[in-house]
Amino acid sequence: MAALLHDVDDYKLFATENNYNARSFLTEQQVEHKSVEQICKIINGVSFSKNRGMVPDTIEGKIVQDADRLDAIGAIGIARAFTYGGAHGRSIAESIQHFDDKLLLLKDTMNTVQGKRMTEFRHEYIQKYVDEIRSELNAMR
Repeated sequence: MAALLHDVDDYKLFATENNYNARSFLTEQQVEHKSVEQICKIINGVSFSKNRGMVPDTIEGKIVQDADRLDAIGAIGIARAFTYGGAHGRSIAESIQHFDDKLLLLKDTMNTVQGKRMTEFRHEYIQKYVDEIRSELNAMR
């Protein structure tokens, strides 16, 4: 459930507090209070910006954090970065800065063996992309 709900209260998307959307959904589904709290704890441990350097203390938390970070890199991660940047008025250069500030750092934050394995290709892919787009942008100057 944490994997499915981890973005439903993301501050970039919703102005909610205390996992309101997740808690509401889980309560409607009659999930036990103890499980709701565990799910919310995992959700709160996912965010890169809010949890920089922190590792979840459960395997479930580590898996959800890795999955979220895998979504942020690779070809889909590139598309997401520019879609979000464009929707928020960011220039190409500002969106590229997001790669340096976050996306290129994710490889070294993976928790699980499988997460580390899966991130290798995606990291190399976005690094090559960033190198190429910077080269093209510099050529335009």
